[in-house]
Amino acid sequence: MLPKKFLPIIIAVACAVLALVFINMFLQQQQQETAARLALSQKDAATVVVAQQDISAGTVITEAMVKEETKSKSTLQPQAAGFVEKVIGKIALAPFSKGEQILLNKVSMPGKQEINLAQKIPSGKRAMTVSVDNIAALGGLIKPGDRVDVIGSVRIPVKTADGKVTSKMTMMPLYQDVMVLAVGQELGGQPASTTKKKTAASSSLITLAFTPKEASIVAFIQENGKIRLSLRSQGDAQVQSIPPADWDTVLKTVMPQFYQQQQVKPKEPEKPKKVVEIYHGLNKKEEKPLE
Repeated sequence: MLPKKFLPIIIAVACAVLALVFINMFLQQQQQETAARLALSQKDAATVVVAQQDISAGTVITEAMVKEETKSKSTLQPQAAGFVEKVIGKIALAPFSKGEQILLNKVSMPGKQEINLAQKIPSGKRAMTVSVDNIAALGGLIKPGDRVDVIGSVRIPVKTADGKVTSKMTMMPLYQDVMVLAVGQELGGQPASTTKKKTAASSSLITLAFTPKEASIVAFIQENGKIRLSLRSQGDAQVQSIPPADWDTVLKTVMPQFYQQQQVKPKEPEKPKKVVEIYHGLNKKEEKPLE
């Protein structure tokens, strides 16, 4: 029989063995549960093609524009493409936002389906055609899918120093980074057989995407002045704060010294003060200012 002094050691060893057994059982159970969850998630997951960037309608989809992601089957939309090979080289019939799933019923092989204007309008926007001359249209170089800044040329009422109301020509930056939906009747992304010949008149009609409020303001400017367009570089979405331009702005920017000289008003000559002369007899005693 073992001495009593070894009894605590034996109990400690037994407890340690039992602890290892329970820990091993717990770890095995966790591994089994993890494997089961993984198998379930793999069973419920599917590959879907999403846009890596904003894609406008009429654009030919390239490999750099899309990617494959693994998502739960419950989040998949009907007609969602499962492989990038199914959409590369096809034309987007509707705009896709970054991260949006690419649907097979919204893409088409070139030449198989003509795009209409309604399919190109982004959600929440309205298509509005502005009439511009050949210079404002950059000589016909603006194409569907380009981004432009919209500038309004209009006479605004101003009040002169003498209280009269007159008008002053002003160039007003209206909106920046506006999407070009169509030029004339050209929507972009159309097969050559369906693209109609552009005339000088049609190229001066530019259809842009505006919010309803923006469209109202642009319509007002068109009725009272002219619209000019400034073409933006691809990928440049920066919006800057730009003040309206008039003669003051031009002189202040191009000839600042001359502008400052024009702003300095000449000093008006001092008016003679009225005084009261006080006489005692025939002798003038003093002068007092007349208040």
